[in-house]
Amino acid sequence: MSENVVRLVKTPPTDPEPEPAPTVLTIVPDTPPTPLVPLWVRSGRAVKQAVTHENTTSAARAVARHSLYTFNGGRIVARRTWDGKTGARYERMIRTAEVAGNLEAAEEWEERLQRFRQARHHRRMDLLHSPVEAAKGIVVGTGVSIGVLVALGVVMAVNNHDVTDVITPLKATIEFIALLIRIVQVVWGPGLVVGPLLALLGLWAVGSKQQAAPPWALPANVRNGEGEPITPSIVVKALRDLGVPALRNAIKEMGDAGASMLGPIRIAGCGVEVDVTLPSGVSTIEVQQRRRKLAENLTRHEHEVFITIPEAARTVRLWVADSGALDQPIGPSPLVTDETMTADYAKGKAPWGQDLRGDAATLSVYQRHLLITGLSNQGKTVALRSLALWLALDKSVQFLMGDLKGLGDWAMFDGLADTLIQGPTDEHVIQVTEMVEGAVDEMNRRMMAPPGTVFPALIVLVDEAQVAFMCPVKDEDKRPYGGSKSNSRYFMAVRKIHNQGRAVNVLMWQGTQDPTDQNLPKLVREGAHTRASLALGTESQARMALGDKAVDGGAAPNLLRPGLDQGTLVVASSGIDIPKGQSSITVRTHYVDDDAAEAIIERAKALRDGVTTLHVIDAGEDRDPLADIAGVLGDAPRVLTRDVLKRLTVLDEDAYGAWTNGDLKRVLEADGAEPYKSEGVMVVSRDRVLRALANRPDEDSASVG
Repeated sequence: MSENVVRLVKTPPTDPEPEPAPTVLTIVPDTPPTPLVPLWVRSGRAVKQAVTHENTTSAARAVARHSLYTFNGGRIVARRTWDGKTGARYERMIRTAEVAGNLEAAEEWEERLQRFRQARHHRRMDLLHSPVEAAKGIVVGTGVSIGVLVALGVVMAVNNHDVTDVITPLKATIEFIALLIRIVQVVWGPGLVVGPLLALLGLWAVGSKQQAAPPWALPANVRNGEGEPITPSIVVKALRDLGVPALRNAIKEMGDAGASMLGPIRIAGCGVEVDVTLPSGVSTIEVQQRRRKLAENLTRHEHEVFITIPEAARTVRLWVADSGALDQPIGPSPLVTDETMTADYAKGKAPWGQDLRGDAATLSVYQRHLLITGLSNQGKTVALRSLALWLALDKSVQFLMGDLKGLGDWAMFDGLADTLIQGPTDEHVIQVTEMVEGAVDEMNRRMMAPPGTVFPALIVLVDEAQVAFMCPVKDEDKRPYGGSKSNSRYFMAVRKIHNQGRAVNVLMWQGTQDPTDQNLPKLVREGAHTRASLALGTESQARMALGDKAVDGGAAPNLLRPGLDQGTLVVASSGIDIPKGQSSITVRTHYVDDDAAEAIIERAKALRDGVTTLHVIDAGEDRDPLADIAGVLGDAPRVLTRDVLKRLTVLDEDAYGAWTNGDLKRVLEADGAEPYKSEGVMVVSRDRVLRALANRPDEDSASVG
């Protein structure tokens, strides 16, 4: 501890005759001196900062990279030269064929090696005689040339009458040769310097093209995987370092010919595609299970590499995206850009999006039940709605819709769908269940029609169907609306449509999220002909969504990135073109926003007669049959009697479910609006019904009378 220093400080006089100033004692603590940093420490820090500076590391990396380009370029040229002069290439191919178990290819390469050796032997034998032949050729050529020059000189001498012109051509030739010698003497010195530099430049170009340098020395964009092209050598190295011992050893035995495992690398959309024939002892599942490591070996993210199984044995098909390409949005839907587009339920295909190759992905919905699932907020409703928007452009298609989310995602179908229920409550689940059961009744009615009868498509669409399956409410007979037991009303109605609906064009479309055995029973999900899934959390959920066959064939919606791969679906369906040998296809769907969807529905409404959409009502209120008939007629001038009965049943099954054509006729005739026959079928006139309502006596006046 340092001691305090006592200092005496006197105040200077400010007056000519000041009084003596008192002595002031000030105690100033003794501050310890700042320790000096040794010179060698400061020098070390400066050297470290200079060495680790970004500019220094970049310069060192550039020097190392270009030096190694030149060195390794020389190795590449030397190897190519050695391969061209010897049978090393053929021997490598023979070893590769033997490792792969392809004896026919091994024999073919052995024959090629023998032919190469025979041709090389003939060339070497010719070299033994070439010096003598060359000397003879030089002597003969020189003599002939001198003779020609002398003859030319004689001609010139005769022509010019000057005998000295005889040697003029010979003299000019000698002078030309001397000029060439002088040029060589002048160029020889610089050539000795420039020649090696050009050779080094050529070696550098070869190494640069092959990127023959360690990863740490490569440019930043290449180290990060940006823009790095997929070449056979890169694919082979990625497979070699995959961590499969049998695969690594087989590639080492193949030498540099490991690329013989690869088929041609084809440009496929925003990436490339290549088939890899695995060596004996390596199964395709071993490669599939290492998708992330394979992607990293290819300097790609996991979602940028897809592994599928083609028909060929021991073969995997790799699709590798260009770096960052999958993060770019695809173009708008043709539904939005082509205002003249129409739909054809039986023969057409819905423009759904693009596959990974960039080709248009279109889906046929003809007589196919549909299931779309995925995590919440991944684009399920938009993907399902885009199919319904396209099909709405076929004026013969009818819709019964239940949106158990109730946020207005399907509100634009009001006025086009025969029934539209929107809401997440138990009451909405009850109404949706009764709607599906009404579709079952319609299916049964169609089943009783004469053989060969063609019915328009009836799409029964339920979004957020997991709400219906999880509903705990029971009816008055103690039958639950939700669940997956044989007494579950919603479950059994869906199963009945799955079993027989497609035969009479009654189809079930469902959208659900986060599938489990509770909110998406096995029998329901396996009844869908078209199964599609957005991003999921686990492989077990992927199997629920798409089935074991699709997942075993490479489908992996659980590897999609939640939030980043919105709208990207893995589809298993016979209604979409899937590459031969694969069980699924990945589709990036078009995004159709609410405004565009409303515009498409307006075009669809213009193709149809007016439709009055039925909404949720209280079943217990008193019914006015004539008013209800007027309501279900909508804006159409006339409607078939059977359609009026169907709409009345959907409106209130308790009141109108048992009605027949006779009941409808009796009510209408009582008010003077009886049905009539138009073009051979019975119809109900909207004008007659409205006129009958207008001519009714007022209830108050009737009671007074």
